[in-house]
This record gives sequence, C-alpha cells and structure tokens, in this order.
Amino acid sequence: MSGMIVVGAQWGDEGKGKIVDVFSANADFVVRYQGGANAGHTLVVNGEKTVLHLVPSGILRADTACVIAAGVVVDVEGIVSEIAKIRSNGYLQNPKQLMISESATLILPFHKALDAAREKSLSDDKIGTTGKGIGPAYEDRASRRALVLGDLFDSENLRKKLELCLQEKNQLLKFYGAAEFAVEPLLLQLAKVAQALEPYRCKDVSTIVHKALKNGKRVLFEGAQGTLLDTLHGTYPFVTSSSTIAGSACIGTGVGPTAISKVIGIFKAYTTRVGSGPFPTELNDELGERIRREGHEFGATTGRPRRCGWLDLVAMKYAIRINGITNLSLMKLDILTGFDKIGVCTGYKLDGEVISDFPSHVRDLEKVEPIYEYFQGWKEDLSKVSNLKDLPRNTTNYIDFIGNQLATPIDVISVGPGREQTLWVKPLFA
Repeated sequence: MSGMIVVGAQWGDEGKGKIVDVFSANADFVVRYQGGANAGHTLVVNGEKTVLHLVPSGILRADTACVIAAGVVVDVEGIVSEIAKIRSNGYLQNPKQLMISESATLILPFHKALDAAREKSLSDDKIGTTGKGIGPAYEDRASRRALVLGDLFDSENLRKKLELCLQEKNQLLKFYGAAEFAVEPLLLQLAKVAQALEPYRCKDVSTIVHKALKNGKRVLFEGAQGTLLDTLHGTYPFVTSSSTIAGSACIGTGVGPTAISKVIGIFKAYTTRVGSGPFPTELNDELGERIRREGHEFGATTGRPRRCGWLDLVAMKYAIRINGITNLSLMKLDILTGFDKIGVCTGYKLDGEVISDFPSHVRDLEKVEPIYEYFQGWKEDLSKVSNLKDLPRNTTNYIDFIGNQLATPIDVISVGPGREQTLWVKPLFA
C-alpha cells in the first residue's frame, strides 16, 4: 500500500503545510487525521498566501481529494468561513474534492468559551491554549457526550444531545464566571451550518481511504502541531489536546498500520515553540529575536510571537524514534543566512551528568543545559538556489552533520516559502 504520513518533528510550525502542498502534486488523497483549528498551515503559491486551519493542504490542487477524518475536531463556525474563503480564491470549485467525516467531533461556541475561561483562571500558570475549544471538545468525545457532524442532519437527536451537553457546560461556565448558553440560538446557528456543510459530509471516510490504498492510490496523511506537543508523549502538561505522532494517522482515519510505507518528519533548521513549557535551546537574546524576525515566526492562527532557538538534535532523535520516521524534510534553511555562527544542540547536561536521551519528565527537561557544537555560517542567499550542488560549502557541512547525527536521510530541503523553492535529494512520493 502507498500511504505516507507527514508529521511535525518539533513543537509544531515546522512547515508541514508547504510540504503537503508540494507532495500533493503526486497524491490522489490528502487526509487530515487529528487536531483542530488551533493549527495553521501557510501556503504560498505564485506569490499568493493561503492560510488553512482545518481543510487539508492538498485543497490547492484541483485533482487531489481532501479528507477530514474522524480524529479531527471541527469548529462549526470556522470550517464554514474557511471553505467560503477557499472558494472565493478560486479553489474547491467541485464540492466532491472535500469530504468531512460524519464521525468527526464538533467544536461549538461553548467549547471556546470554556477553553478561554479556564485559561484566564490559571493566572501565571497558563498552558498557552489558543482558546479554540479543542480541549473541551476532545473531553466531550472521551466522556461520550460529544456532538458529531452527522448529528447536524438529525434535528431531533441534535436537540437532545445539545440539551444534555449544555446541562454540564453551563454549570462549568457559571463556575468560571462566564456567560451561559441557550439551546434555541445554537440550534438556529447549527441549522445554517448543516446547510453549508451538507455537500461535504461523508458517511464512511475509513472505507473510502482503505479502498483508495488497496487500489494503489497515493494517500498522504497530514497531521497538525508537532511531536513534542503530543498529549501522551510530549512535554505534558504543555501540550495540545490530541495525539500528534504518526500512529495517530491510523487511529484518526481508521486504517491499519500496514497501510503506511513512509513517515516523513518535518523540521526547521532551528527550533521554535509557542506558549509555555520547557525549551532547552531557547535564545532569549538578539539572536533569538533575529531568527523570529527573519523567519516571520508569528503564529498563523493567533499571531503570537514564537519562541526561537537553535536546532535540538536530542529532541529530534526522540521524534524520529517515537514516530518511526523514515525520511526527513529540512525547512527554512534560508533563514540562517548571514549568521556568523550557527549552534546545534547535541546533548544535555542534567544534574551534572551528560545525557543523550530526551527526558520523559517535564521537570527534568526544565533543568537541562544544552551542549552545543557551532558551525561557520554562510552569507549567500539560498532563496534563489535551485540545485543542491549550488549550496555553499558551509551550508552543506551543516546539513551533512545533521543527517549523520540523526542517522536518517534528509531528502527534501526548503529554501523559501514557495513551491519552487524546494530542493530534492531523493523523490519521496513520485
């Protein structure tokens, strides 16, 4: 079978959107398998920027079928406006290009209100949630009281489930001093949502994707956020609300692991993270500010400035291991142009001892001291490079060191946001 997973190998924002868009030129299906609208994928095509939150990045290719699987939580307000925006830009002219699973969990306005109220109550210990209602929606799924997309088309059942859900949510909102919600206005809103989403509803995503794989179709699985934000294996509690690692693609879509042939890990030439939590290689100085400025490191969803630091190979090795990453894609290499020295973290010191494994407990990660190796930088503008052999020697030295340390092939190198600013060491999805 020809399934390939694209997964973020850091704390998210690695450039997965661009790579999925590039790969989708050779993909029959692109499947989004987890997360919600707290993620933002920025694509640049012919100089025009498109920001996607829920719709898979393959939507900019008219011949690529795009799927939102059951593992995704769907913002009922956001998805309708996102589709309208995409259509107004000339894409998604055929509604059959997008399929949304009837089993996908809905994010409703009270989920967002609860998310924001909880974050506000944390004072100095904020998690850094986007307030998009992701966590509360996943909670409802786990507690078996969630509304799913299919409920929008069953008015009697929708009312019953909404009333049940609001009994609890209004009590929680009252506890936090936030405004409560009434059933009737929500039902009116959801009736409009149902009408807008009816052309995209799909009864059985699992069967469609399984048949595509069985028939030799090329299926690309696209996740959101990054490995280190995984709710089980990330820097808990400073994580997202879903499983972001490669195994989640099978669970969120409903296909078996034997359907996967490659796992592509996406990582930047440096490291960033948004929100609170440990970050061993963070640069709280002019270097960090320079990376942020040159790399335009501000959240596509919230606009928040990202914390920036040198590449962390300890964290990368951890991501490779728990995802089963087979190939790597190095992003934003061009941003490091002009730096005199470039640092790479090769190990940690914890309580005076040198360690090479990523700590499993967040308290240990907060205490580690990074061990760096430094490389001579380069002055040449990489954004115009179209052939690997034209990369400066200092640049290839940096790439070769990373590849040797990670013992995983770097097969794609990005030197700018455009589709054409992509260098191939080896074709991955031909």
